[in-house]
Amino acid sequence: MSKLPACLSVTTPGHRGTTGRKLIFCETNLKGVYVVELEKRQDERGFFARSFCRQEFEAHGLNPSVAQCNISFNHKKGTLRGLHYQVAPFEEAKLVRCTRGSLYDVCVDLRPGSPTFKQHFAVVLTEREHNMVYIPEGFAHGLQTLEDDTEVFYQMSQVFSPESARGVRWNDPAFGIEWPAAERTMTEKDRTYPDFRG
Repeated sequence: MSKLPACLSVTTPGHRGTTGRKLIFCETNLKGVYVVELEKRQDERGFFARSFCRQEFEAHGLNPSVAQCNISFNHKKGTLRGLHYQVAPFEEAKLVRCTRGSLYDVCVDLRPGSPTFKQHFAVVLTEREHNMVYIPEGFAHGLQTLEDDTEVFYQMSQVFSPESARGVRWNDPAFGIEWPAAERTMTEKDRTYPDFRG
C-alpha cells in the first residue's frame, strides 16, 4: 500500500458551532487522488462529523458533482470488483467509502499525458475509520473485500452509461498491483479483460 504524506485540511464556513467543521484531505502520489478523513467531534453520545462539502472539494480543485450514488454489498472476503472506468463524455469522478467491514481500494492512472500514467494507489478503507478515497476522472477503480459482508458506498459525478463503461484486468502486469492474498470471487468479465495497451 502506498504511504500517505501529511494531510492538508481546509476549514470552510459551515453550520454554527465547531462540530465537524472540516474534512481532512490527504494528498497521494497520484495527482488528484485524495484520501479524505473526517474531523470527528466526540462526546458521550458518540461523534458528529461532516462527510461531504461542495465548498471544500472545490477548494481542492476536485469535482463535487454527485449525479448518482451506488452501494455494493459483498458476501465474501476476497470479493474483487474492477478495475472499472467510463470514457468521455461520461468520464466519472468517484468518492468511495466503506460503510460496513473493510476493503482494499485501488485506482490506476489511465490519463495518457500524466507523469504517473499506469501507476496506481491503494488504501485500506474501513467502517471503523470512516475514511474515503476521491478518484478523479481518467482513473480505473477496483476493490477487494477484506471481510465477509462488506458494504461500499459510492458517490459518482456521472450516471452509469453502459456504452461508455470499460475495464482493465485486475492483475495486468502493466500496473503491478499487489492485491491481498485471498480466495477471490469475481465476475468472468473482470477476470478476463485483455492486456492493457495504452
